[in-house]
Amino acid sequence: MRIVMMAALAALLAAPAMAQTSLAPLQVDIPELPTAVADPTCGGKVGLAQQAMCVMTTQGAIGGLVDTYSEAFRLQNWLAAGGENNRVVYVRRRPDGGCDGFQMLAFADESRVPGPAEPAWLAFAAIPGNVCAAQPAAPAATPVPAQ
Repeated sequence: MRIVMMAALAALLAAPAMAQTSLAPLQVDIPELPTAVADPTCGGKVGLAQQAMCVMTTQGAIGGLVDTYSEAFRLQNWLAAGGENNRVVYVRRRPDGGCDGFQMLAFADESRVPGPAEPAWLAFAAIPGNVCAAQPAAPAATPVPAQ
């Protein structure tokens, strides 16, 4: 999980982009934490606020917050299945087959000078549909060359 935290920290200033847009409800319990404050505006990012639930913290606290949330999600049977730079994708198998998914995106205000006391945000958004990749088709039998 240290790698996930470092990736989120390293990319705080990268341009945020959610993998998919969705108004789908989150199927995960996002705990209230003392170092995170709900921010319905997502740091003034209107498009993001329309598709995600955001919390605000500081750049100095975001790494610990990512670790704490990741552990809370693990206890709810969510697996960190991928992501890039400032985004982590979580998946959980459905009892009837397939998978649910959501993503956590870390970002900061690019117009401000970075610093431990400066604001940073985490956005949480559902990934609609079945996020499990389809099983690859079995390879076709290789014909035996005629002799």
